[in-house]
Amino acid sequence: MNLIFSSSYIKYDFEVMRYAWILILMVFNGAVAQISFAESSQQVGILASCGYTFLGNGISFYDYDNDGWDDITIASANGDPIYFYKNINGNFVVHNLNVVTENLSAKQVNWVDIDNDGDHDLFITSDNSGVKLYENLGNMIMQDITASSGMLPDQLPYYGASWGDYNNDGFLDAFVSIRDNFIPNILYKNNGNKTFTLANTEAGLLSTGYMSFCSAFLDYDNDGDQDIYVSNDKYTNRNLMYRNNGDGTFTEVAQETGTDISIDAMTVTVGDVNKDGWLDMYITNDPNDSVLFVNNGDGTFTDMAQLYNVTFNSTGWSAVFLDADNDMDLDLYVSGENNGSITSQLSSAFYQNNSDGTFNLNNAAVPNDFAYSYGNAIGDTDNDGYPEIAVNNISHSNIFLWKNNTPDTNNWLKVNLEGTVSNRQGIGSFIEISINGEKQFRYTHCGEGYLSQNSQSEFFGAGQNTTVDYVKVTWLSGIEDILYNVPVNQTLSIVEGSTLSIQDNDLVSKMTYNNPVDEILNITSQDSISDYKIFDALGKEILSGKSSGSNLSINVKHLKQGLYYGWLKTETGFTKTLKLLKN
Repeated sequence: MNLIFSSSYIKYDFEVMRYAWILILMVFNGAVAQISFAESSQQVGILASCGYTFLGNGISFYDYDNDGWDDITIASANGDPIYFYKNINGNFVVHNLNVVTENLSAKQVNWVDIDNDGDHDLFITSDNSGVKLYENLGNMIMQDITASSGMLPDQLPYYGASWGDYNNDGFLDAFVSIRDNFIPNILYKNNGNKTFTLANTEAGLLSTGYMSFCSAFLDYDNDGDQDIYVSNDKYTNRNLMYRNNGDGTFTEVAQETGTDISIDAMTVTVGDVNKDGWLDMYITNDPNDSVLFVNNGDGTFTDMAQLYNVTFNSTGWSAVFLDADNDMDLDLYVSGENNGSITSQLSSAFYQNNSDGTFNLNNAAVPNDFAYSYGNAIGDTDNDGYPEIAVNNISHSNIFLWKNNTPDTNNWLKVNLEGTVSNRQGIGSFIEISINGEKQFRYTHCGEGYLSQNSQSEFFGAGQNTTVDYVKVTWLSGIEDILYNVPVNQTLSIVEGSTLSIQDNDLVSKMTYNNPVDEILNITSQDSISDYKIFDALGKEILSGKSSGSNLSINVKHLKQGLYYGWLKTETGFTKTLKLLKN
């Protein structure tokens, strides 16, 4: 029997097979949607014309008044005020706060809870007017406490500011970048009483200047404390990696980790691009290649920008990771110093994740993105779970607010944190979710990118799935919270210590203890207890110690009446949080 094949039939069969595989991928990984953003600043009520500022200004896309809607704060040129735009159901109105910012060339604006009282205070850096710290007295009534804060009054060339709890005392500390060849960056230790101490010497920071633009707190080695990476300008200044030694000091290990690059480094953008549970970093550059440091999981990084196709090759500034279409992987948006006049260079770049370790340049997703752009940040203007991008431009008629118009064919989850033992904002926490065995990770920041601040909500794409198997939060305190079988398309708020951890739920026997407690706290556990800590209601550590055996007695007679938290660790490595009421 002779078999005759037609080439048209073969082509048809291949197309059918290809289409079938696309359908399979859609079912298991999420619907394929055309990512689409549209510039919408004036449409939603924003008109902020920033003048010319040398090396740009920052932007915050953060819910500063705790009403559940992401607001926008815009750092502006000298002579112009900082713009505060309050989000009211997806539309923005000018918010007149009692914050004096005229004649201030603002670089970074951070909304940060310095005193763990639940409202957001305001920190501003400037390259011509020093730093400013405003305490939120409640109901957005702001009071300038710069003079009493202990921060230096000097008018230094300040740029980025990032906040983290490097000594794990429950209060957020500040790392302030100074763009100067001789003046070192500043680490301010939060004293817990609305004052700060210059901690450079005691923390072991380098004592020379590095022309630093910005930094980010991150836990690059997954040891539970916060390290700091610093981006430095000019090829004569290598970037820095400060490894946290766990005792309030740092060791500079950029060479050891392979991150001591010497480029025109601007942003420090942190995310887990390959979903392996280790934090990666994207560093923008001049028209030479930008850098994507992929974490090897052994204390070192490898630059994978060329392999991942995200070199940019234009003068890049801020960058942000986001899952624009909620298909369960991180895309990348980069702002650039080009208004379209230099046709050989990109003005910006939207890199779409191909879910295979590579990215595809898809600038059709953000059309006509032509401006001198510096700071960018993500938030959710309308609470639909699809993140928007806000960009601060200079010498332009307005900022850009890129509304996410991607068809909402995929599901999502947003997570908000509230610390009790750790800092109130939950900064420095790892969030892990799992959907059908596929994990995603986020790490919480305050001050990230280039002079920017993203939403307090962490965004996760869920694809076509309707349930997240579990959401796990590992706080800086070491406490772990976990929720199972979480429905999608909601904003999930998690309070530290409010749930049992995976270990508690599955493997640790019950602990019994007297509560309320008068003088002696007696704890009985089936598993031997190795370590314990007692924290006050603001997260400050009061007591700590070692133990052995399954019975533990702690003298708390000297503690004042009120609410406390106990943290216990067993010899098998599991942890437990107790809420205590002291009579």
